[in-house]
Amino acid sequence: MTDEHLQALLGAAEAAKKDKEGFQALAEGRHLTLYSASSGVSLTVSRISALKRDAGLVHARTVKGELFVLAIEDVFAGAVDAGQTSTRRAGFV
Repeated sequence: MTDEHLQALLGAAEAAKKDKEGFQALAEGRHLTLYSASSGVSLTVSRISALKRDAGLVHARTVKGELFVLAIEDVFAGAVDAGQTSTRRAGFV
């Protein structure tokens, strides 16, 4: 993955400015999924709420508080959830 690709994903996820730790939090209700592969083994990291780029690495923090550290060269794609579009709940209103 190139820096331009990563920046495009962060833009689509409406990521905020970096916090004091260097992480960019995604917009409320948005999540990111990163797809990576190395030596024929793939890894999908989903429900990412914040990202940090550090040299050749991407630090991905999930909504559960898990931290994944991936080599940027192994990440080949990303997807941004559309976020919650409807606030209506099932049942009586």
